[in-house]
Amino acid sequence: MIALNDMWQVSPQTEKKIKLLDTTLRDGEQAPGNAMTIDQKIAIALKLEEAGVDYIETGFPFSSPLDALATRKIFGLLTRSSVATFCRPVADDIRCAVDCAGTSNRHLLMLVVTASDLHLERKRGITRQQCLEELQRAIDVANGLGVENLAVGLEDASRASLDYLEELARASVSLGAKEIIFADTTGYATPQSTWHLIKYMRGVVGSDIRLSIHCHDDLGLAVANSMSALLAGADVVQATLGGIGERAGNTSLEQIVAIIDCKGRDYGLRTAAKLDCLYEAFNILRSAIGLEEPRTRPLFGRYAFTTAAGIHQQGMFNDPDTYEYVKPSLVGRKRELLVSRHSGRSIVRHAVSELGRKVDEKKINYLYNKYVISDEFATTCRTVDDLAKLIANDLVTDKMEYHA
Repeated sequence: MIALNDMWQVSPQTEKKIKLLDTTLRDGEQAPGNAMTIDQKIAIALKLEEAGVDYIETGFPFSSPLDALATRKIFGLLTRSSVATFCRPVADDIRCAVDCAGTSNRHLLMLVVTASDLHLERKRGITRQQCLEELQRAIDVANGLGVENLAVGLEDASRASLDYLEELARASVSLGAKEIIFADTTGYATPQSTWHLIKYMRGVVGSDIRLSIHCHDDLGLAVANSMSALLAGADVVQATLGGIGERAGNTSLEQIVAIIDCKGRDYGLRTAAKLDCLYEAFNILRSAIGLEEPRTRPLFGRYAFTTAAGIHQQGMFNDPDTYEYVKPSLVGRKRELLVSRHSGRSIVRHAVSELGRKVDEKKINYLYNKYVISDEFATTCRTVDDLAKLIANDLVTDKMEYHA
């Protein structure tokens, strides 16, 4: 049995480049309220390419003419990123995806097969053997069309038995698959179980086959599970902007990139992604689907780099590192200090300083009592500029003495 601490023992002497697959336009879009037009999907795809995302999953081409056309157009516009498509192990799905994005290495065709007994019995009504035969027929079709970059996705892998996962993986690789995708379809997994799964399957498929992780956030563990998979040896992480997706959402693309950006040297990992471009992509997405700006979401939340707490503000005036590990500049944003009744006198001193004034502590207390903790402002949250305007007016009208 491997000790829990062994999960985090890595060899960071060399950095491994992690490939990013964004599924905002497929898994993200299929969630309620997230449907997009072709032009909106194109705009997001182009910004994702600018951000350095390796694969952009454009949709499920056979599911609708819109998805097919979006895939065809996006594939024609991308120059650096590759396209990924979602297919069932059905000949028509595969032919449609190939018709839209071709057979070259720039098109990752993902065949999704049923991996858990629960799904086999209750959803599909087929046996393990029938699923294996279905997989073989599908790969034969893909190979016959000349597909160069084939992945097999194992749906509900986190609830499947290891022996059947191994059987599916071995069969896929023997038939020509270049990548195996492990889907935590219902958010069932934990970081420990994910780590053990990827470690085990790496031993099954060898070092030449890419392993990919696709997690859902039903227990709030999608990012942790995805990182655990990468630390165990996975090569690709599938994620969405802002973590949008089915039910509670998917792995957050920006959080994975930020973790690797901040801690990659410790783990021996890196990506090619630019977080500031991902933030721009997220705002394009928000506009497209009418997504309200979240208040506290990591990196992209309205107040992710904002504080109104006096103790925090005092520390940040002295040294931002005291309460700011992740820098707003990493995401192309700026820190912001707001004024509420939880703010302290340091914010008043700052506002006075911004006005180019000097006042004594007695007057600082006066301003603090009047403009920070008085009943008039007890439930408000204002900018420092708002506070400075009130103070300036107080000074100009001689409602208090001050020393220039």
